[in-house]
Amino acid sequence: MPKILLIDDEPNVLYSLEKCLREEGTEFLTAETATAGIELVREQQPDVVICDVRLPDLSGLDAFLRMREIEPRLPVIIITAHASTDVAIEAMKRGAFDYLPKPYDLDELKQTVRNALELSRLSRVPAVFSQSEEDDTNDENVDRIVGTSRPMQEVYKEIGRVAPQDVNVLILGESGTGKELVARAIFQHSGRADRPFLALNCAAIPESLLESELFGHEKGAFTNADRRRIGKFEQADGGTLFLDEIGDMTLPTQAKVLRVLQDGSFERIGSNQTLHADVRIVAATNRNLAALIQEHQFREDLFYRLNTFTIRIPALRERLEDLPQLMDYFIRRFNPQLKQPVTAVAPEAIAALKARPWPGNVRELQSAIKYAMVRSTGSIITADCLPDRMTEPDVTAAEQPSDFASLNDVRELVRDLLQRSTMDLQNAVTSRVEMILLEEVLNHVDGNLSRAAETLGISRTTLRSKLQSHGITVQKTAQSDAAGR
Repeated sequence: MPKILLIDDEPNVLYSLEKCLREEGTEFLTAETATAGIELVREQQPDVVICDVRLPDLSGLDAFLRMREIEPRLPVIIITAHASTDVAIEAMKRGAFDYLPKPYDLDELKQTVRNALELSRLSRVPAVFSQSEEDDTNDENVDRIVGTSRPMQEVYKEIGRVAPQDVNVLILGESGTGKELVARAIFQHSGRADRPFLALNCAAIPESLLESELFGHEKGAFTNADRRRIGKFEQADGGTLFLDEIGDMTLPTQAKVLRVLQDGSFERIGSNQTLHADVRIVAATNRNLAALIQEHQFREDLFYRLNTFTIRIPALRERLEDLPQLMDYFIRRFNPQLKQPVTAVAPEAIAALKARPWPGNVRELQSAIKYAMVRSTGSIITADCLPDRMTEPDVTAAEQPSDFASLNDVRELVRDLLQRSTMDLQNAVTSRVEMILLEEVLNHVDGNLSRAAETLGISRTTLRSKLQSHGITVQKTAQSDAAGR
């Protein structure tokens, strides 16, 4: 249950904040003095704190510093009646999550608190290795990396090797394989585990805003920049920054990230003042960085800076022996939430699931199990409870045409790449195959992105990202399809 601490000396402000942020399952703590708030941080361990700058006993900045001494990773949102107050800005420079001027915009406040709660969860909820089916998967205070297969054992070993070493890490893997969980496990087993952990999805933020999110901006630096903003590098000073979908970052932003990795220096947008940050970078991508380098869409020097140590997460189809353990984990995890008495999966349902190619990987399996549990009327998930696409038979090798020209084409591609000593051979090959897959699926659904994403078992955002990386447009595909008819 999320726990939010509100600190303000005006009871009506405390009431309005609680009313605005009230959601089912949220617990609120309130304090009218800094001293009382600090004690609540010590005793109650809230997930997020919202603190006013002007308090009767201590300033909000002094209160913030004392709270951070108790819990360095605690997200603290500063609220102030003066948008340009030096105290609020100083708090941000020292690691506050954000500051909001009064009167605050309610939608902005809600979104800021949601982001802070998510950051708190990422920093505090351990990502642990589930080594057996007997693990207590109902514990809401942990997120588990599930699997005992040989490929996953190698991942665990790699995490153990690199976590204590203060070097940058690049995590490679398809969408839905659990890259964020691996990043959090690295952080939690590192020497920076008591410092901030911040996460940023580069593909989910518009290009025009990504640079501001990373480096911050000054008031008036661009349209709607109504106050100074502290970026993720500044906030994560001394800690770890997880950059997800790093392959979607534009070249100008890549150049600035490279500079931070080289000497720790950067400037906020609209400022000439050089700042410094000591941040460990854990980056992740599902894209083929080697291909992007060849296409001049990703900087080779940044790749080598990020690629100090690489961990590749296997796709679900590469570790199908983990499927029973994963299914059991999701059933036990969702049972309290869905209030369903499900305990097992019927053999025919297991067979259908094992026959799937799982393009959406563990995330797709999680969605399928949750869907099946909702549809289930008893303690067993049967095949008819699964999503329709799960029970549709795949084309087997015996049903395919006897012409193996396409397979020979793949062999020729591999041989050619081997002759050229291509870097990251697996990604180079799978990238070509993925391009064909996307084109054929889009043709099959007449260019409908929603149906294509559903067919592939991925989100529309991920689909758009893949289409962009391969230079595929829906219009182009639809025209090609029409010409083929």
